[in-house]
Amino acid sequence: MKMRLRPLILLASAALAALPASAQPTDTLSKIRQSGVINLGGREASFPFSYKTSAEANPIGFSADLCMKVVDAVKVKLNMPELKVQYTLVTPVNRVPLVQNGTIDLECSTTTNTAARAQQVDFAPTHFIGSVTAAVKKNSGITSFAQLEGKTVATVSGSTSIQLMRAFRKNEKLAIAELSGRDNADTFLLLTSGRAVAMIVEDVQLAGLIARSGNPGDYTILNERLRDEPYGFMYRKEDPQFKTLVDSTLISVMKSGEIEEIYAKWFTRPIPPGNASLNFPMPAAIKETYRNPNNRGI
Repeated sequence: MKMRLRPLILLASAALAALPASAQPTDTLSKIRQSGVINLGGREASFPFSYKTSAEANPIGFSADLCMKVVDAVKVKLNMPELKVQYTLVTPVNRVPLVQNGTIDLECSTTTNTAARAQQVDFAPTHFIGSVTAAVKKNSGITSFAQLEGKTVATVSGSTSIQLMRAFRKNEKLAIAELSGRDNADTFLLLTSGRAVAMIVEDVQLAGLIARSGNPGDYTILNERLRDEPYGFMYRKEDPQFKTLVDSTLISVMKSGEIEEIYAKWFTRPIPPGNASLNFPMPAAIKETYRNPNNRGI
């Protein structure tokens, strides 16, 4: 009897050992507790929200600072003061899939909260509102979107500005060609090099690119706007504990007024690496968002 039971016990033990995947935690906080790491998603050149000043450094910026507030809250929640922060650089094309597949716990950059994306991921309360418009060279003489007729514009691959530009082109029946860059810096190069006459993305991102261009006086941002875009941090769906922690942390930073100092640091003062300033005072729409935090998308 004992001899027959022993193989059965060994088989049962082997079967249990072969199930590590099913035993892995499905919620983010348990995953972080088990691994000792929180995985953040950042950008390489989304100035001044999430950008790198050297190859070795983690991204810095307005979004990065706000995400670190969440990291601090996770450390307290899990009683893990030595929690490791690990960054993965994302692009507009891969950021949603990397959140969905668990590579990233919290994506911290400039992702617009749209209805389509909200079907795939959850969004934290809006931390910024950008207005989609265009930057052009002053000597181009272009002052309106209508004057882009017959010309080439630059857009960021995977960004919402592409769809907005195409809708505008269709509605206005304009012949406008497109070139897409990998990210903001790559797309701005299309403008500076003359391959495109305009770059279309949110106004604050254009202001950041122009401020760091070396010749900021050569560019201007059009007064026309295609749409306002609410930025939100992304995290996985159906994870109520992590959602509550992220949302409550950011809401507290906003409603306490702490976010005003963080905003001033990145949008109205000189910032690294070249001590350029965006001179971008807080718009009324953003002030209202901080007074009444929400994660309404478009």
